[in-house]
Amino acid sequence: MNNSAGSTGRLLWAGLRALLVLTVVCGVLYPLAVTGIAQVAFPGKANGSEVTDASGRVVGFELIGQTYRLPLKEGEETAAPDLRWFQPRPSNGLGSNSVNTRYSIVLSGATNRSGDNAELIRWVKDAKAAVIKDNSTASYEVKPSDVPADAVTSSGSGLDPHISPEYAKLQVHRIAERNRLDVAAVDRLVADHTDARILGFVGEPRVNVLRLNIALKELVAAKG
Repeated sequence: MNNSAGSTGRLLWAGLRALLVLTVVCGVLYPLAVTGIAQVAFPGKANGSEVTDASGRVVGFELIGQTYRLPLKEGEETAAPDLRWFQPRPSNGLGSNSVNTRYSIVLSGATNRSGDNAELIRWVKDAKAAVIKDNSTASYEVKPSDVPADAVTSSGSGLDPHISPEYAKLQVHRIAERNRLDVAAVDRLVADHTDARILGFVGEPRVNVLRLNIALKELVAAKG
């Protein structure tokens, strides 16, 4: 009995020591070392790829999309887009009458609807009609064939921070009119913020909406 109790005690003590050592090494030292290396080598990515404006204020994150909308009015279910700014692609469908554009991280994921789903088809048609209406101006008419797919469909995550150059250019005339800017100046803004394919062949050209809107804000401020 004494030998059995002593052996059990030694095993428990050995297990406790292993637990303590592994907790310190794996739960404290390793995370601190990885965090320290990341902060030194990749500070921007380690802190969530924060995006700052000209004043140094954090206004968003490079890898997560966000909305640009007017304050919610009484009786409205969703706020209307603030058409002074470039708009992102739709997020996933939760709204009662259109695709959801709240870009909440807890809603990340695909719509999980097939291409012939009646609700999805209605969302896309509603979104296309809204894109045509919002972006047509007195001097520029948007045709249904002008609307790119990313203007009316969400990405797989529903949080895509980028839009296609085609969708950005579709919004140029509206942006110029709403902000009283020259169309050519806004068009150059889009060109300057269009990222090419990675390594020249991976992915598609894309425009980060947040960075584009920061540049737009600076352009409007410079114009006075």
